[in-house]
This record gives sequence, structure tokens and C-alpha cells, in this order.
Amino acid sequence: MIPSTYTATLLLALLAMICWGSWANTVKKCGKWRFELYCYDFALGLLLCALAASFSLGMFGSDITFYDNLTIVRKLQIGYAGLAGMAFALASILLIGAISIAGIAITFPLSLGLGLVVHLVWTSIDKPAGNPFLLFSGVGVTVAAVALAVMAYYIVHAHAKLSQPAPLPGRRPIPFPSAGVVIALGVVSGLFLGTLFPLLNWAKQGDIEMGSHAVGFIFAIAVFFTTLVLNLYFMNLPVRGSAISISAYFSGTARQHLWGILGGAVWYAGTISYLAAQTATGGAMVDPKLIHALGQGGTILASLSGLLIWKDLASAPAKARSQMWISILLTLAGIVFIYLA
Repeated sequence: MIPSTYTATLLLALLAMICWGSWANTVKKCGKWRFELYCYDFALGLLLCALAASFSLGMFGSDITFYDNLTIVRKLQIGYAGLAGMAFALASILLIGAISIAGIAITFPLSLGLGLVVHLVWTSIDKPAGNPFLLFSGVGVTVAAVALAVMAYYIVHAHAKLSQPAPLPGRRPIPFPSAGVVIALGVVSGLFLGTLFPLLNWAKQGDIEMGSHAVGFIFAIAVFFTTLVLNLYFMNLPVRGSAISISAYFSGTARQHLWGILGGAVWYAGTISYLAAQTATGGAMVDPKLIHALGQGGTILASLSGLLIWKDLASAPAKARSQMWISILLTLAGIVFIYLA
């Protein structure tokens, strides 16, 4: 289904921003649930939401259904959608792992900011367009925001390590992850996130356009099955704590599983809204630059929730908090520069 009015398209873009800026709160709501186990529920929620959207909204279009669309597009387009799902599966595991250790406030400007830079560089090489000065200014400001987030985390990590309570008698202390490991999780996650929308755009383009629900359907299946495989690695070689078996998944409470499923569903709802907003034509069309800028605004919303709601840096030194506020402002400035470019 394609939005038929300007207001509907704009509301879809705003919904994408809200969903992308809020799904990470479900990681926090799971409490001490291991992030590796959360990832299974996240992938399941994403798949369930994709199936529900595809077999409802994707079947009610005025032209052809998402299933019909899948049968006539090129296999290469389906492959790009699947590749995007595989890339996102790895990126989401790494991102959620970083959130579980460093919190939302630091992880989002680091990972999503770097993802934005990768996306812009890729797009500039693939289809150069826009004002080069403003574009590179946006990239430069965003890189500065990422660097500040890294510096802030090193301060937070050093402070947390010194403040770590001594282990109880007879118990081994839980190894504290090095700052480099957490930064690596965020950086690699950002690199893969940066490939997401270029790959999805390639999937949509062809002799016959691949519709949003068809793209989302293939993408979600790829995310689910890739997560099932890749997550086993992180369970056996965890970034923090001891290795766990797949049986640990069944020890979780219904509440923990539901929060994970909701997280995946909310993320996918934002993504399908974003893709649908891009399909609008004529008088219903919203400036694609504005749709992209609103989508990136989810990073700002998530970072603010980490700082103001979850108090990620409440016990951190004042210098780290100041750096993160500046990082968020620079991320916002980068989004504005890129929109103007």
C-alpha cells in the first residue's frame, strides 16, 4: 500500500523516527537477561511483525500483492534484500551487545553515527549528488560526534572499573570487558548498519520495482535465520560473563521474552514505515531528504532516552556527561547539514 496524501507520508516518516528511537528501551526493560538471548526474541519479533504486515497491508494494495511482486522481480533484487538482512542481523547483535554494557546514550551516537557516515560515503560514490561542501561538513561533524562518544566511554569505563565492588568471599569477580571490546562492538555494528539502506535501495530498483513489503519479507527472513546461526558464536565466546547454552533461552520469564519480541516488532514497524514513505508519488510525496533526516532523528531520541530516562551516565564523571551532550548536539548538526546538502 502506497500513502496517498502528503500528511500520511509525513506521519509514516515520523512513525519511523519514533520506532527507531524507542525500540532499544526494550533491552533495558529486560533487566539482567543476557543480550545474546534477547537477540533471539528480537529477531523473532521482527519476523512476526514482517509476516503480519506482509499478509495484511501487503495483500490489500490496489495493484498487486507483495507475493505477486516477489514472483516477478529479479532474483538479484531478492538477493540484495537477503544480504541486507544478513548484514543487519550481525549489526543488531553487536549493537545490542554494546547497549547491554555501555548503555543507550553512548552506543547510539557511536554506532548509528558511524553507520550514517558509511551510508553517506557509499551513496556519494554510487550516486554523487548534493552540495559537496555541506555534505562533507555533515560527515565531518558526525565523525566528531562519534569521536566524542568514544572518548566519553573511555572515561566512563575507567571510572566504572575503579568503582567496581569487590567480589564476595569465595566468588570469582565477573571479568570487566575492556573499553576496546565495547568500542569495537559499536564500530563494527556501525560499519554494517551503514550498508543497510544502500542494499535495500538496490533491492527495490530493477526493471520491476520491488515493493516495500516484498523487500521487508525477504529481509526479515534473512535476519531471523542469520541470527539463529551467528548468535551461537556470541553465546559460546561471550563478550562478558561465561558461555551459555541454547537451553538458557527457555529459562527466561514471559516478560523478558515479550520485551524482546516487542523490540524487534517496533524496529520493523519503523523500517516498513520508512520504506513505505519513500514510495509516495505526486502530491503525496515528501522530500526524500526530509524523510531521511527524520529517520536519523531516531538516533537523537534514543540517546536522549539513555541520558534522561535510563540515566546511563548518572554515576559517570561530569566530563563524560558533557562530552555526550556535545556528541548528541553534533549528531543533530550533522543530520541538519546532510539535509541541507
